[in-house]
Amino acid sequence: MFERLLEKVLSKGVSLGRLDLTYSDGRQVSFGTPASGYPDIAIRFTDAKVPRDIVSDPRLGAGEAYMDGRIVIESGDVMSFVQLIQSNNRWERKAANLRPGRLRRLRNSAKHRLASFNEAASSRRNVAHHYDIGNALYELMLDAEHMQYSCAYWPRPDMTLGQAQTAKLAHIAAKLALAPGQRVLDIGCGWGGMAIFLARHADVNVHGITLSSEQLALAQQRAERVGVADKVSFELVDYRDLPKRGDRFDRIVSVGMFEHVGRPQFETFFHACAQILADDGVMLLHTIGRMGGPGKTDAFTQKYVFPGGYIPALSETLVASEKARLIATDVETLRLHYARTLREWYARCMEHKDEIVAMFDERFFRMWTFYLSGAMAAFESGGMCNYQIQYARDRHALPLARDYMGRAETGLLEG
Repeated sequence: MFERLLEKVLSKGVSLGRLDLTYSDGRQVSFGTPASGYPDIAIRFTDAKVPRDIVSDPRLGAGEAYMDGRIVIESGDVMSFVQLIQSNNRWERKAANLRPGRLRRLRNSAKHRLASFNEAASSRRNVAHHYDIGNALYELMLDAEHMQYSCAYWPRPDMTLGQAQTAKLAHIAAKLALAPGQRVLDIGCGWGGMAIFLARHADVNVHGITLSSEQLALAQQRAERVGVADKVSFELVDYRDLPKRGDRFDRIVSVGMFEHVGRPQFETFFHACAQILADDGVMLLHTIGRMGGPGKTDAFTQKYVFPGGYIPALSETLVASEKARLIATDVETLRLHYARTLREWYARCMEHKDEIVAMFDERFFRMWTFYLSGAMAAFESGGMCNYQIQYARDRHALPLARDYMGRAETGLLEG
């Protein structure tokens, strides 16, 4: 029964490109037609339960089966496999061939609501789950100079990953309208790349906060190494604690952190930012977002990658920030930039496969590359994008025309 259901789904879901499937009993079926720009993939199931698991919840079922070696990719690789499925079910076409069953959707939704409250203690646990697995993996995967674990910016297609991440930092810094000596808060500072860049190129003082002890230690080392420890500080603290201390900042930047806040905490996040931002202050929020309306985190990502995480729609982000009387002064949508970034990360992981397997194990490597592949496909063909939202507390805080951003960006890249 489950084999028939799976074949019905795949017949609708794969028309361009070819998928050859061999069941555990040796029976073979094929879907789609070879087409330019679409991969041809051959996979094999090693046991009879795989079809049931995929039909029940396509992303979680396929992900776990691949992690456990129950789906073997015999021609192609996991990124091409996921790309084939997603590119045939593009978000723009409203395709819904690969949704979990109704009961599973209800169960996943309930789990997501419980996990997304993200009180202080659970936020620390959730961050540790992903970021405290050791810095060595990220040092292999990310760009060497900035260690940016967020979407790069690709104004030119011939850029290296490092160049694209430098361009991203300059693009964001330009929107902050910085002046020498200002005090900047970096919420979710990662390994310090943004803070270090701002201190070096804009002559500002930056305080970075994180909930990851691994990130904190390396960020401090990196700041010392490049000689900006006198202008940059880092702290292991929750953003919700800052208003209690009476801290105030001229600028706030947050890159790749809002996805971890959780929908129930959106208003709390923006109220905290409004309280600690100077009256003439400016804030830049860079976040993964949904192109459509609000949704929920898929079960695979919730379970294995970002527990408690939620990708916000632009609408619900703006609704929450409006309640804190933050003025959205500029909004930019980055559409395909993260897909390019994820392809680079995936290539680096494949290049360092033996080292990553030695750090963890084969199952972790399959989980990680499945995660990167699914994320890439979500940005290339699914409903994911990146939003950069500039906020101000006072309508007079920024120039009337936005051309100041271009001038500042050029100066940061040339300086």
